[in-house]
Amino acid sequence: MKSLLNRRSVLAGPSHLVQVARENTADPVAPDDSEEAALAAATGVAPAAAAAAADTPAAAPAAEPARPVTTLRPVPVVPSQVSARGVQMADTAEIEWLAEEEALTPFRVFRSFAYSVSLLFHAKELAYYVALYQDGSLWRALKAADLEAAETAFHHFEEQATRLSEGETRRAQLEAQNEQLARMIARSEAQAERLRTDLQRRGAQEQTVSNRQHQVRKEVSQLEAQRVAAQAHLNKAHRQIHQLNLTSNEGIPHLPNR
Repeated sequence: MKSLLNRRSVLAGPSHLVQVARENTADPVAPDDSEEAALAAATGVAPAAAAAAADTPAAAPAAEPARPVTTLRPVPVVPSQVSARGVQMADTAEIEWLAEEEALTPFRVFRSFAYSVSLLFHAKELAYYVALYQDGSLWRALKAADLEAAETAFHHFEEQATRLSEGETRRAQLEAQNEQLARMIARSEAQAERLRTDLQRRGAQEQTVSNRQHQVRKEVSQLEAQRVAAQAHLNKAHRQIHQLNLTSNEGIPHLPNR
């Protein structure tokens, strides 16, 4: 009967095995102890249970030993590390109602473009709420019983909001850079246009100066020719005058000296 009960215990599974104490602990080890150890190593049960299985009739080895089955555990909605810190999901409708009643005091506020995070304190219940907003609308919210846990959740939402706004941050930077480049291009083009205008004006001035110099040289040449002709004419007139004076002086009578 004892062997039959032990056999039923083995077939029922390892979780129901009860080790049977030896009746005389002072007895020397039986020769078949090595077989009990081998059976225990093969089946994963205690040596006493293996010994009880070995004592069963010859038909017993035909039945396979039951394998232990891992018990399934329910997965919590809130991660275990969050639950351990005293943080749980909050009811967004409750937070909106408390905000309308002005029952929440903001402790921390973080904003990045369309995303904002608020650490709110409900003094009446001594509770803390961490809310994540998108375009002013409440998106996600957590509730904590102490400030340390609430600040941890706040930093988590802050990092999330920062990651979510990375695209908008990059877009704002690129827009500013493009606007700056457009202004620099406009200034450069305006400067180039001024230089082009200056070059054109300088070229026109140089052409005007060149034409004026050519005209002046032409006029100077003409005036020089006129001066030479006038000088020649004057010299001729002087010679005529001198000749006429000589002719005129020939008519003067010779007067004796006193």
